[in-house]
Amino acid sequence: MPDATTYRAAGVDIDAAERALRAVARDIQATHTDRVLGGIGGFGGLFQAAFPGYENPVLVSSIDGVGTKTKVAAQVGKFDGLGYDIVHHCVNDILCQGAAPLFFLDYFGTSHLRGLQFEEVVRSIASACLGVGASLIGGETAEMPGVYHDEEIDVIGSIVGVVEADHRLPRGKTREGDTLVALASDGLHTNGFSLARRALFEVGALSVRDQIEDFELPLGEELLRPHRCYFRSLHPLLQSEAIHAVAHITGGGLYDNLPRVLSSDCSAIIDRRSWEVPPIFKLIQSVGAVPDIEMLRAFNMGVGMVLVVDRGTEPDVIQSLTDAGETAWVLGHITPGGNDVTII
Repeated sequence: MPDATTYRAAGVDIDAAERALRAVARDIQATHTDRVLGGIGGFGGLFQAAFPGYENPVLVSSIDGVGTKTKVAAQVGKFDGLGYDIVHHCVNDILCQGAAPLFFLDYFGTSHLRGLQFEEVVRSIASACLGVGASLIGGETAEMPGVYHDEEIDVIGSIVGVVEADHRLPRGKTREGDTLVALASDGLHTNGFSLARRALFEVGALSVRDQIEDFELPLGEELLRPHRCYFRSLHPLLQSEAIHAVAHITGGGLYDNLPRVLSSDCSAIIDRRSWEVPPIFKLIQSVGAVPDIEMLRAFNMGVGMVLVVDRGTEPDVIQSLTDAGETAWVLGHITPGGNDVTII
């Protein structure tokens, strides 16, 4: 008789998944407040729908993934930044509507579950949630041999936040003369890694272990710098009527993300001389022979967020952001136009 056919023999170890979840249970529970109802392991996460201090609360949700940055993490053997990547990406997205995070759910997919790898990711998700006051109330661990290749993982997250209806962004009044204020990124964040890997490792024949001149860390660790979170520094400013809109610069770069928050009769003029592009982007472009337009569409190029503010208020906005630990500067201005972006 043939050996018994079991789930484990097919490549899925339920017991290993249970052990991995138990190992991170305390980290998950540390994010829970008295608004989280029930414990870990239910068929759904429960969150008390009470919003003290809000007269007309609006829920804001978003979902995203870390993408092929996970491949660089596997090459380096370092996964503890991926949790910050996914939480911070989602938090920044709902920040563009003016929202504060309430709770978060995660998805961890892999070909074969490795406990320590899973623990690094989920512990960093929990830590990132604590940093922004969000509760990690649920998740999914999927072991799918044949769907994911060996050694591959996938990290996805979903967030729900809340904003007072009267403070929701964009305010719908971007107009000629408004000023664009930029906040610096910490590198690639979670976008453009398919192009970056091709440029650096295939065309440029570089390795994640290479120490590049003027870089603090080996190349792989430079690429793995976590997605910066702007919530603590920016959210307190969003109650001001002077801030008309906020754009998170992710896939599509400045060209595709700024129009998402502009009025239909406005265009953005960006001064390319207003900031120095970080070295990691210069390296990608030089060794990979990547055209300028591809760089500007695939990467943030050192600009993590852009604010549209009343003309004349930018000095105070920049000072507040600087005091909160951000690097901020005037990026450009708004003109009449057709909802597009010009970089000069």
